Amino acid sequence: MHAFDVLGDPVRRRILELLADGEQSAGAVSEAIRAEFGISQPAVSQHLRVLRESGFAIVRADGTRRLYAVDSGPLREVDAWLERFRGFWTQRMDALGTELARGQRERRRQKTEPGGPAPAGGQPLTENEEDT
Repeated sequence: MHAFDVLGDPVRRRILELLADGEQSAGAVSEAIRAEFGISQPAVSQHLRVLRESGFAIVRADGTRRLYAVDSGPLREVDAWLERFRGFWTQRMDALGTELARGQRERRRQKTEPGGPAPAGGQPLTENEEDT
């Protein structure tokens, strides 16, 4: 099964989110998923099996319990595939960061100038305008 087929299912994505917080027992995963999605325990087990067989999760026995954890290998492959597309959003995110920093500098500058902040037209704010 292709990685995006595995990740395309919201239940499996949620299971991975739970496992990203640390190793979880099959029972704990099942309880959380059943509460959130209203599906049966056998259905949750099937999703765990898909994650295990596709390499996204590993399982180890601890007595009678089965403990699941994320296996990062397939996630690294997904990240590598996404790398060619990262430029579509990183430039925009960098530009947003620049604009946010510029706004913060401007607000700090306005706070330290005598007379307080002034709007773009250069006129001092009235008391009511300063409160908004």
